[in-house]
Amino acid sequence: MMIDPSTLDFDKSGGLIPVVVQDAATLQVLTLAYMDHAALDETIASGEATFFSRARGGRWRKGETSGDRLHVVSITPDCDADSIVLKVRPVGNACHLSRISCFGDEDAPGLGRLARLEATIAERAAADPSVSWTARLLAEGVKRVAQKVGEEGVETALAGVAGPDSELAAEAADLVYHLMVLLRARHMVFQDVLDVLARRAEVARQTPGPAGT
Repeated sequence: MMIDPSTLDFDKSGGLIPVVVQDAATLQVLTLAYMDHAALDETIASGEATFFSRARGGRWRKGETSGDRLHVVSITPDCDADSIVLKVRPVGNACHLSRISCFGDEDAPGLGRLARLEATIAERAAADPSVSWTARLLAEGVKRVAQKVGEEGVETALAGVAGPDSELAAEAADLVYHLMVLLRARHMVFQDVLDVLARRAEVARQTPGPAGT
């Protein structure tokens, strides 16, 4: 998360730098804000997003009145060092209109939807098993969840061989859901899977020829 504020060019925009705020899990853009040097210093010191409000003419920490806070994961400058990307873990909504994002409620595409599914599974895990399939499945234990993953894997394979595209997509969705429930049952997250893929990709980049594919 650490960044040296002295490396940033605050003077280019009159003492302020634009801040693109992004959900660290889903990569959804939550808002566009501004920081002066002091707001960035406070953000680094507190671990919570603090901005400079051009309308109010001063600094404000997100969530001071609403309780909707932004816990900072990382701060990354752009190539010109005159703007930053602030990756956060939001608690509540980022938008003052009680929306997830100032740019609308639609999930980020791709892995963003998987992160949203993972959050939903975590929420349902604490629900009443009599009303939540996810909670009931988790209550039955890892072996039962693993069994469901196996069943869905077979159904996905059969759809891949003989079914239409719509059936394959539906079965694959069921497989992904149950796989993520299994990860939850094992106290793991999907990022653990992505980390393995990233390590394999790095090995492949360093291995020339067919062995690296």
